[in-house]
Amino acid sequence: MRYHPLTGEDRADMLARIGAENIDALFADVPEGKLLHEPLPLAPHKSELEVERILSNMAARNVAASHVPFFVGCGAYKHHVPSAVDHLIQRSEFLTSYTPYQPEIAQGTLQYLFEFQTQVAALTGMDVANASMYDGSTGTAEAVLMAHRITKRRKAVLSGGLHPHYAEVVRTLSQMANDEVVTLAPDVMAREDMLAAIDADISCVVIQTPDVFGNLRDLSAIAAACHAKGALLIAVFTEAISLGLLKSPGAMGADIVVGEGQSIGNALSFGGPYVGLFATREKYVRQMPGRLCGQTIDAEGRRGFVLTLSTREQHIRREKATSNICTNSGLCCLAFTIHMTLLGETGLERLARVNHANAVLLADAIADVPGAEVLNETFFNEFTIRVRGDAGDVLARMAERGVLGGVRASRLLPNAGVEDLIIVANTEVNMDEDRAAFVDALRAATSGAH
Repeated sequence: MRYHPLTGEDRADMLARIGAENIDALFADVPEGKLLHEPLPLAPHKSELEVERILSNMAARNVAASHVPFFVGCGAYKHHVPSAVDHLIQRSEFLTSYTPYQPEIAQGTLQYLFEFQTQVAALTGMDVANASMYDGSTGTAEAVLMAHRITKRRKAVLSGGLHPHYAEVVRTLSQMANDEVVTLAPDVMAREDMLAAIDADISCVVIQTPDVFGNLRDLSAIAAACHAKGALLIAVFTEAISLGLLKSPGAMGADIVVGEGQSIGNALSFGGPYVGLFATREKYVRQMPGRLCGQTIDAEGRRGFVLTLSTREQHIRREKATSNICTNSGLCCLAFTIHMTLLGETGLERLARVNHANAVLLADAIADVPGAEVLNETFFNEFTIRVRGDAGDVLARMAERGVLGGVRASRLLPNAGVEDLIIVANTEVNMDEDRAAFVDALRAATSGAH
C-alpha cells in the first residue's frame, strides 16, 4: 500500500494559491534539456534486500581512487588525509554539532570556526574570512553578487580559465537576478587579453589561478586595471594546497578570494560534501555572505567566542539578507582546520613543494611520449596535455590498463574544440611507480595499442 500525503484536490488548491497553472510551471526555470519527461528506467519496487544487492553490484563497478594510479583533478584532488583528522571529527561532540543558532552556547564550535577563519585569511593573504560556504562554485557566485552590491553595477567578466562548473553556477544565479555575465572564450594557454575586457561598466573580473588548465596567473596588473575602473578583482582557486607555495591572491591585489578547500582535510567522497573558502578586505566585511565568528572576553574576564556577524539575517529580516545561504560546511571546516594545524606553515609549504616536484617529474616523462605534448609554460600540480586522437578514447585505453589518467577537457567544455586535451593532476600520493604506469599506459594508448 503506497502512502499518498496529498490528494489531487490538495495539489490543485496549492497550485491555485500560488498562481501556478500546473506542476510543470514550478520547473519553468530548469532548462528544457535538464528535465525528465518520463520516469527513470527503474523497477517500480523491490524489497530492501533486493535493493541492497542491486546497489552493491552497481557500486562494485566503480574504480576507487586509492586502488589504481590516479591522476584526476579539475577541482577535486586526491591528497593524503592524516588518520588523526577522521578520528577527531568523528568524536560525538563534533560529529553531532550543527550550525550555531544559539551561538554563545556552542563555544567549541565557535572556537574552531574562529581558528578556521584565521587560517583561511592567512592562506589567501586577506584581512577577514567567513565561516565557510558550501563549496568553491557557490562561493564564487556569492562573490559576484557581493561585488555587485559594493560597486552598484550588475555586470561580471569571467576569465576563460575559470572552471566551467564555477562559471555555470555564476551564470545560473545571475540569470535569476537579470545580471549580465560576459564569459571569455576557453583559454588553454593563458593568453587571453583580460585587460581589454575591463571597462567602467563592470562590477568585477573573476579569474582563477592556477586556472582550470593548470596555468599560473599573475593577477597584479589585472587588479590594478580593475581598481582604476572602480571594479573589484575576484580571485578563484580550486587547489588549496597551491596557496602553500604561490604568492597569495591578496598580495596580488585581489579584493575577494574564493575557492575550494577540499584538498586540505577532506577526501574526494564521490564529489562532496566539500567546503568553500571565502575571504575579503576588512572594508567589505558587511557585504560578505555567511557568518563571521569573533573572539572576545566575557563578564568575568575569560576568553570567549561570539557570532560577530550574520549578514544573511535569515533569522529576522530575510528580505534584506546579503545572501540566502543557509548553513556552513561545519564538519568539513573542522577537518580542514585539524589538517592545517597538523601541517603548520612549514608542513604546508613542504607539501606544496612535493606536489609541484611530482608534477614536474610527470610532465618531463610525458615529453618523451610520442603523440603527447604538455601545453603549459607554468603549473603547480596540474597541467594540460594534447594527445594524438580523441582524449576520451585515450583515457579509456589507459583505464583498461588500470590507470585513471585525468579529465578530458571536452567533458567540461563540450563543442569547444578541445577534444584532444587531457587535464592531468599529480599530487603527493603518486609515487614513481604510479608515474611510470601512467607513462606506459599513455604511450600504449596514443600508439593505438591495447
